[in-house]
Amino acid sequence: MSIITNRHDVLFLFDVVNGNPNGDPDAGNLPRIDPSSNRGLVSDVCLKRKIRNYVLETNGDKDGYDIFVRSGAVLNRIIKEEEDKIKQTKKETKSDSKKDKHEFCDSVAFETVKALSTRFYDIRTFGAVVSTGEKDSCLTGSPHGQIRGPVQFSFAQSQHPVVPLEISVTRCAVTKEEDIDKERTFGNKHIIPYALYLAKIYISPIFAGRQETKSKRTDFTGFSDEDLNVFFEALQNMFMIDQSAARPEMNVRGIFDFEHVGTQNDKNAEQNKREARLGCYHAHKLFDGIKIDLNEGAKKKGKTYPESFLDYNIQCIWENEPLPPGVKLHLRHEGKTIPANDKK
Repeated sequence: MSIITNRHDVLFLFDVVNGNPNGDPDAGNLPRIDPSSNRGLVSDVCLKRKIRNYVLETNGDKDGYDIFVRSGAVLNRIIKEEEDKIKQTKKETKSDSKKDKHEFCDSVAFETVKALSTRFYDIRTFGAVVSTGEKDSCLTGSPHGQIRGPVQFSFAQSQHPVVPLEISVTRCAVTKEEDIDKERTFGNKHIIPYALYLAKIYISPIFAGRQETKSKRTDFTGFSDEDLNVFFEALQNMFMIDQSAARPEMNVRGIFDFEHVGTQNDKNAEQNKREARLGCYHAHKLFDGIKIDLNEGAKKKGKTYPESFLDYNIQCIWENEPLPPGVKLHLRHEGKTIPANDKK
């Protein structure tokens, strides 16, 4: 499998209808809200959890697609098992030299991280902190224990302020024996009637795989083109296996994937490769080309807040204007691609 070589900057749109997309445990599981703007929030951790769940459900039986951060996992135990395997394959130095011991431990830490990245899809994708073990672990205090993954999410934020509702519900059964004489029990749930959220995703080949040099071992996750395809499949479909009473309806509304391919074509292969790896244009300027606002029909009805996705108008100016050189746009929610503009 080939390591990814092109940078991707992704604008991700999704909505919620009469649900709680991400409860805040510090606020009684109310939907997360930015108090300065009253806009809804969904954490990056929440979105990555859904990616992990989808990959585990659809690819978990394949080698290399196990999930590290999952329900019931004891992370330090997993890390120790992998580290012990590496130590068994290496002959530990008997020298009292601090330098020799450091080199041995550094080698074990590097190989352990590589083994964990090979085994677990979410480590290859999002990275992980694996320096949390015992003091005698080679990973404890090692720079290799901080794995930065190539795929990073921002918080998602709603495009308009939201007003969460507290809904009271009743149940005809009781929980405790002593409450048998009661006709019903009461509860409540919190929902957002409607909101459209926007998140930004950055995929950097720099953290997918870097060459080992004579002077320094560098991080290696091994995030491949196949892993990238699995990621976009999960992003497109993750809400389809995540329905619950708290969030019965969440939908993907847009995946605008700006892929950096380089401006040089065949003129300068090395420079083209470097541009594709680092990026050919600023992400925020690419994202500014996606315009989101209430449509004219909603405005004529006097609406200031959306009631459904039909109240929005989403315009991609890159469908009518040339993209910056070296960048092509995949409209993954529509299954089409706008090719790169070769003119500088």
